[in-house]
Amino acid sequence: MTTPPTRSRSRGWGLRVLQPLILLGAMWLIRALDAVLPGSWVTAFGIQSWVVDGLDGIVLSHGLHTGWPHLLANTIPFLVLGIIVALDGIGRFWAVTGIVGVIAGIGTWVFNAPGTVTVGASGLVFGYFGYIFARAFVARSLGHGILYALIAVAVVVVHGGSMLAGIFRAAEGISWQAHLFGAIGGALAAFVLRPTRPKEAPE
Repeated sequence: MTTPPTRSRSRGWGLRVLQPLILLGAMWLIRALDAVLPGSWVTAFGIQSWVVDGLDGIVLSHGLHTGWPHLLANTIPFLVLGIIVALDGIGRFWAVTGIVGVIAGIGTWVFNAPGTVTVGASGLVFGYFGYIFARAFVARSLGHGILYALIAVAVVVVHGGSMLAGIFRAAEGISWQAHLFGAIGGALAAFVLRPTRPKEAPE
């Protein structure tokens, strides 16, 4: 028995959309556990700039938040932009997330004030935006490029002001380093993971 193409296709889209939901769900679970268990995971696993013991935060810090308001502020933009990235493919979503997480983490560890602890998914949010923006320049075809350009413009219209403010006019206590290097990581991921263009058959 074969599966109808429409059902198989819708299942594929559903699995893609599920990926950022899984990651976001993990963030909410981590916040709940951190709220009820003794100690603080923020100080234990956040990025501690210029501290060798804080290097593990380069990977772990993106799933941690200082409180529920912090997590709530990141939830909607993470989900919207994450789903857009995930529609490119499950493997690509996790690859982009990994590249962005590492570059945002390293940039924050190096360029933030020594001893500063940084946590939060905003580096991933800015990374997804950087990926979507750069994706328009490395699309497989002109049509795909235009589509990603339109998506990037829509994101700029809705979130552009807050995105720019998060890098150039970040309030005290907000890591512009994570935002800036997240965006750089997203753009780099778009070029590293750019689709190969089909080769033309010889005449």
